[in-house]
Amino acid sequence: MTEAWIIDACRTPRGIGKKGKGSLAEQHPQHLGASVLKAIAERNDLNTAEVGDIIFGTSSQRGRQSGDLARMAALEAGYDIRSSGVTLDRFCGSGITSVNLAAMNIMSGSEDLVIGGGAEMMSVYGEEGAAISPFMDNGNLALRALHPQPHQGVCADAIATMEGIDREALDALAFETQQRAAHAIANGHFDRSLVPVYSIDGSLALDKDEFPRPQTTLEGLAALQASFAPIADYPLDESGTTYRSMIQQQYPGLEITHMHHAGNSSGVVDGAAALLLASPSYAKANGMRPRARIKAMCNMGDCPTLMLNAPVPAARRVLEKAGLSVEDIDLWEINEAFAVVAEKFQRDLDLDRSKVNVNGGAMALGHPIGATGSMLIGTVLDELERQDKQLGLVTMCAAGGMAPAVIIERI
Repeated sequence: MTEAWIIDACRTPRGIGKKGKGSLAEQHPQHLGASVLKAIAERNDLNTAEVGDIIFGTSSQRGRQSGDLARMAALEAGYDIRSSGVTLDRFCGSGITSVNLAAMNIMSGSEDLVIGGGAEMMSVYGEEGAAISPFMDNGNLALRALHPQPHQGVCADAIATMEGIDREALDALAFETQQRAAHAIANGHFDRSLVPVYSIDGSLALDKDEFPRPQTTLEGLAALQASFAPIADYPLDESGTTYRSMIQQQYPGLEITHMHHAGNSSGVVDGAAALLLASPSYAKANGMRPRARIKAMCNMGDCPTLMLNAPVPAARRVLEKAGLSVEDIDLWEINEAFAVVAEKFQRDLDLDRSKVNVNGGAMALGHPIGATGSMLIGTVLDELERQDKQLGLVTMCAAGGMAPAVIIERI
């Protein structure tokens, strides 16, 4: 089996994902995808006719994000019509999965040059035709009876309660991630991968991350009210089913303490990312210098009712596949969907916190669902190079109780 080499990675800035507030909110989702595809082609002087496939993650494939965003973005980016594209959905894990599938295509010998990535415009959520979350759908009561799936925020509060993780620890992590993101931005840690987005008329739309709040304080976080208590008891159907009752159906007697809020949950943003992968033979024949190889990949499922707990078993599985231990990993990226996800991850694996999310995470930078995983792979690659380290592990929780994971190794 051949190796899959990462040649390059780029991403857009993350724009605030709200109409009237975000600098990317008026763009078309395909245009965000086209922005990174165009950049990665220009940066690497690609013959796009030789791109075997473009695999994008997009979680909400409704409305303007429907219609195979990968293919349409490639066409807008000026790619040769012979380069194909496909769009997938593993919820929040889509951006890791797209890169993993790109690597699998190369490792199997099916393709020599593949782009993996993702795009998500959360500013289109709520538009007519936008996706309804599966855990809010009353149409499939059979699935709900087997595997009730509440709102993720209520799940986060339930997990923190069950694990004995208090609000102070969650807020402390949220404060730390803001500080790390501010330091990374000020010192140019994202500059290699960051590409500006221009509007169709050529004017600059956004060239820097828009969501971080470096002015955040612990006192300010402590003053925020928990966000998910009001929706936990909102009746979802005529029987009176609530998100709280869904969790208590599986975990009787659990009295949830609500601890998550806007400051210690991931930010709602727009963004896109792309990674260029090639086989060693293609890279050598075309003068491409590899930056890293895909060392190991895996997918993991866990309790769909708690929904957010699969990253730890995913990390353990991918380490086993790679023949590595926790101590072998130089840098970790765990998506901060909610503070408890990253806090539990670090506690369960007994990690050195100076190696985890060193440039901040989604609580500071935001989480453009289908693109985030690809962004994190690019982030850990840049940081491995900056620190002259070798191994990075990336994983994240996904709705349905899943987590993909990948380990990359610098070349």
